[in-house]
Amino acid sequence: MTIRNFEKMFAPKSLALIGAGERPHSVGQVLMQNVLQSGFAGPVMPVNPKHSSLGGITCYPDVKSLPVIPDLAVLCIGAEHVPQAIADLAERGTRAAVVISAGFAEAGTPEGKKLEQELLAAAKPHNMRIIGPNCVGIMVPGAKLNASFAHIPPSPGSLAFVSQSGALCTAILDYVAERDIGFSHFVSLGNSCDVDFGDMLDYLAGDAETSAVLLYIEAVTQVRKFMSAARAAARNKPVIVIKSGRNKAGAKAAASHTGALIGSDAVYDVAFKRAGMLRVYDTEELFDAVETLARITYLGPQALSRAREREATPPASGVAGEGSGLNQDSLVIVTNGGGPAVLATDYLVGQGGKLAELSPETIGKLNAVLPPTWSHGNPVDIIGDADGKRYADALNAVMQAPETDAVFVMKCPTAVSDNAEVAKEVIRIQGQEKSSSSPNPESRIPTPKLMLTCWLGEATAKESRHLFAQADIPSYETPEKAVRAFLHINEYRHNQAVLMEVPPAVCRDFRRDKERVAAIIAKAMGEGRDELFENEAKEVLAAYGIPVVKTVSVATPEEAAQVAERIGYPVALKILSPDISHKSDVGGVILSLENAGAVKQAAQSMTQNVAKLRPSAKLQGFTVQHMVATRDGYELIVGVSCDCQFGPVMMFGEGGVAVEVLDDKALGLPPLNSLLAQDMIRNTRVYKRLRGFRDRKPVNMDAIVNALVQVSQLVMDIAGIAELDINPLVADSQGAIALDARIKLAASTITGRQRLVISAYPEELEEKYTLRDGREAILRPVRPEDGLSLKDMIAHLTPHDLYQRFRGEYPVLAQAQIARLTQIDYDRDMVFVAMPAGEDADCAAGEIYGCLLCTIHPGSVGAEFTVVVRSDMKGLGLGRGLTSKILRYVSGIPQVTSLYGYALPGNTSLIDMVKDLGFSIGEITENGNVVMLRVSKTVHSLSC
Repeated sequence: MTIRNFEKMFAPKSLALIGAGERPHSVGQVLMQNVLQSGFAGPVMPVNPKHSSLGGITCYPDVKSLPVIPDLAVLCIGAEHVPQAIADLAERGTRAAVVISAGFAEAGTPEGKKLEQELLAAAKPHNMRIIGPNCVGIMVPGAKLNASFAHIPPSPGSLAFVSQSGALCTAILDYVAERDIGFSHFVSLGNSCDVDFGDMLDYLAGDAETSAVLLYIEAVTQVRKFMSAARAAARNKPVIVIKSGRNKAGAKAAASHTGALIGSDAVYDVAFKRAGMLRVYDTEELFDAVETLARITYLGPQALSRAREREATPPASGVAGEGSGLNQDSLVIVTNGGGPAVLATDYLVGQGGKLAELSPETIGKLNAVLPPTWSHGNPVDIIGDADGKRYADALNAVMQAPETDAVFVMKCPTAVSDNAEVAKEVIRIQGQEKSSSSPNPESRIPTPKLMLTCWLGEATAKESRHLFAQADIPSYETPEKAVRAFLHINEYRHNQAVLMEVPPAVCRDFRRDKERVAAIIAKAMGEGRDELFENEAKEVLAAYGIPVVKTVSVATPEEAAQVAERIGYPVALKILSPDISHKSDVGGVILSLENAGAVKQAAQSMTQNVAKLRPSAKLQGFTVQHMVATRDGYELIVGVSCDCQFGPVMMFGEGGVAVEVLDDKALGLPPLNSLLAQDMIRNTRVYKRLRGFRDRKPVNMDAIVNALVQVSQLVMDIAGIAELDINPLVADSQGAIALDARIKLAASTITGRQRLVISAYPEELEEKYTLRDGREAILRPVRPEDGLSLKDMIAHLTPHDLYQRFRGEYPVLAQAQIARLTQIDYDRDMVFVAMPAGEDADCAAGEIYGCLLCTIHPGSVGAEFTVVVRSDMKGLGLGRGLTSKILRYVSGIPQVTSLYGYALPGNTSLIDMVKDLGFSIGEITENGNVVMLRVSKTVHSLSC
């Protein structure tokens, strides 16, 4: 994961154009013309042996003849000549290239694939970065660089657009030409043989000129790298994505219900959400979303507090309220025209949104300021003759209402009120709302409420739209666009909240017997089976603490009757066959058998049915299990299927025999924690019923959450699990139990954790450490559940220690800061914590003695660290232990060659400790008004 040499790519000081030409409308001619017309300040050096000059500029016969080493080279020559040209450029010292030429892997021929590999082989030894091949090129308007053959240059701006499709690049340029939309970067990736979406996200996340990133994706190749970069970028700025091929859902044959229900596009969808990105579905929607998010400055986690406070589910249930409160914000519509408001309402409700229900208090306030003929409900129709004062009075009432999350203000043109005058009043009210809120994220004062506007019409609405743009209030041409923007914001808030959530403290003490599971799977695969028998599958679940109904396998109808007598009636009888995926399809499940005769007769009948309906199937016997009373229970499904790109994908929803027909499902990517599991549950239709209604008690949500987290752990630990179904998982107010289970197997050459696209908790890094007073501590990576413990650790720092480590800036950790410390990507960051050893050492609710944060910046060969020890634990060797641990950790990361940090000159205890570990002290820097010392150490051949 690196952005090394990207400064040469996107801010070059010199440029070589390999294949520049003069034939009209050729790629070489258009490229040359675009570079010159863009006003690029550095030397431009065309290379073409057929010309001595081009456009009045000296042309060179080959790369070796160039008078200056080009920072960036752009190639538009025949594919067969590209690898050698790249080799020549790399040898000269060029470290970035854009290969416009086609004829590589995209051609689908062995020759094309071979040429692409040769291109990469020529660049790699010199750390030369390649965009393309088969691309339109790159444009950086702020740097006056247009290294492309696009027909229209983009205007300077703050949006970055990155696309796999060259054709879409040129279409987007056409689209924005009349819409006053500017770009910081405009990049066509083409084949992405080297630089890909992950690299671009890493670069653009740190680019000060970029406010939002737009992606057009056809397929992601290095998925884990993409997810890591996307999650990091989405924490800093909006990332909006269009993914093509939505209707090409995977049609692979799947033995399990889960495999049949999960399509490839659905997996992309859940991946984008997990990464905190916003997905849109067409070009117009893309730029509408950009317009909205660019003008909304209060989309952070603190903006979710009002919705959370209204959640109705009791805390003991373990799941927050309906819809999580994150994507179910309530909208109030204020309008002077009823018809457009009805259209907006229809669109809102049709897309899953909802109107706010106005309280009697709010209606009373509106009655006091509006004419008697107003609508007395939401939408708030203030009648066609409404002037600016009436709009202002209505807005004052609804903006103060606690039931309001957002306000959509609409105006139809009339001859009796002035559009611009009303717009100015709306802007004044929103300005008051913003100025009255506290910027403190810990404050209980509500954040400003979202306001969207729609002034209908064209000529009469232009001035008002201009006023709204100046005031950073989103404005839309139609009611439907405004409502869609509201839904975009809800989804964006929700996805951001998933990134920033701090799970409750939990103890990871559920049963987990990896060795037993491995033995069961090895036995089955040793017998040539790719699927476990039902009793084996349940044994696997039980080994991970998931409650299962007792199941006994038998060979004959007589044995089935004997076992039923021993288990106790009523019993369920099922066929046992590796060739039949869905037993009920052949009459292979009979429930509520009350005596031995009924069991024997059912087994005989099943044998006949299988022989008739599936004569080729091998019947190995039957399973007998005690019937679980399910009158008040719900049949659910928990499943896992492996996607060819994203690895294991989890599913939760309503189960039973009609699971495919119901199609009520939510997907998630492991690893799951309790909050992510809760989010999956909330995103199903059955969730509302699970919360209880009429005489039905709410189910034990914690039991369902635990089952999801435990299955997540199972697929992380065991690579041989290809598909898994628990159907049904019956849940009621007492708990949840698996009545049926299927596990399909596949040989794997990698570990279960290596299959994941989101790095899992690296438990192998846990170790014991003896303090100087003889006590045992555990040094381990941070977990998402450690948030409150970290906050408590900071609270135990004295003012002096706070100043020494943070210069007094972080006396309190806000939720977003806690999330950044605990919801880390173990592929790029590391936080080690020190906790007391003992029975509670595996419990995230325990004390934290100290922590060490290490950040590995993309494109850097150094890792930066900060170590903090609780004031009452100083002098016990914790700082040394944590620093030694991070030294050992980074020594195993190939691209990291040094570890460095900063200390105040007066922090002698820290300076003496790192000196003793071999760090050098030097490079005094000034950070604000504070002088800092840089401490650094080379991390090769470590012995500490």
